[in-house]
Amino acid sequence: MRGLTGAGPDRVRGSSRAVITVGAVLAAIALFVAACGTGGTGARDEGPAHASAVAGAAPSPSPTPSTAYRRVDAVSLLKKDPAVSPTLKRELKPCSEDDDYPVDVTYGDLTGGSVNDVVVNIVTCGDWIGLGTYVYRDVDGTYKNVFKAEESPVYAEIDGTDLTVTKQVYETDDPVSNPSRETVITYSWKAGRFARVNSHETDYSKAGGDTVSAPEN
Repeated sequence: MRGLTGAGPDRVRGSSRAVITVGAVLAAIALFVAACGTGGTGARDEGPAHASAVAGAAPSPSPTPSTAYRRVDAVSLLKKDPAVSPTLKRELKPCSEDDDYPVDVTYGDLTGGSVNDVVVNIVTCGDWIGLGTYVYRDVDGTYKNVFKAEESPVYAEIDGTDLTVTKQVYETDDPVSNPSRETVITYSWKAGRFARVNSHETDYSKAGGDTVSAPEN
């Protein structure tokens, strides 16, 4: 009887250990399933991971709010704008029967507003030479002209948050594809207006096309 009596506690302890082991396995499975249910991002959804777990990993950039995009009728905008030359307004006609107007429109964040700014270039139908360039900024739901250049040939583009304006100079015998000189001027939005910050000029009439940069003060 002592043998049976002595074996009793050992069997109870063994059974307890078995129950604990099974419980631990079930708990581990439950944690694994819960982790998979988070969409694959694991504990990072709940907070920052421990430093030792992410050693050498590059931090993810914080999301930044994007500027709202709103499509505009560029032709109507130009024709209603008193800053646009009357001559250019008269010449602003469709290039074909399909009402294809010679305008080039670009949207981007140049002035830090809540809505994308609009850069509009008027060009010739045949050679795509820039006749005038304009920048419009949303002010209380209405687009206002904040920049214009009408010294043809001229063309404006968005470079990051800067405005670049290219002006070309043609000599009498220069073909359209090969101007004698080209000046590129960079503008940045400062204190409610576009300020000239840099410029460089390329002289194509010289061998190699010399370029001279001139930062603004």
